[in-house]
Amino acid sequence: QVQLVESGGGLVQAGGSLRLSCVASGRTFSTYGMGWFRRAPGKEREFVAAISRSGSSTYYADSVKGRFTISRDNAKNTVYLQMNSLKPEDTAVYYCAAGVIASSDIIGAYNYWGQGTQVTVSS
Repeated sequence: QVQLVESGGGLVQAGGSLRLSCVASGRTFSTYGMGWFRRAPGKEREFVAAISRSGSSTYYADSVKGRFTISRDNAKNTVYLQMNSLKPEDTAVYYCAAGVIASSDIIGAYNYWGQGTQVTVSS
């Protein structure tokens, strides 16, 4: 069982930056592929970024490529999402997820989910 707790969300102006963190419980963090997803008001949950178990491979949605960076620190059981050049359309609840996969953009590939952290970008 893995518990995930996100933090770092908040209100930021367009063009600003935020860094989200997700801390995982347990001693097997390095065996999970990790992902970030988001759900905007009135929309379905969508993929944002994923990272492999070792951190050597990353994968991004086209909408955030070049602006967001996913990284992980296995010694701290933490995955990060650095978000730069934020846009109002990035406003959403952001969720981290853990799965017994290398890395995936598919929601169903993930076994564990956090409760989410709200990111609001004002224009």
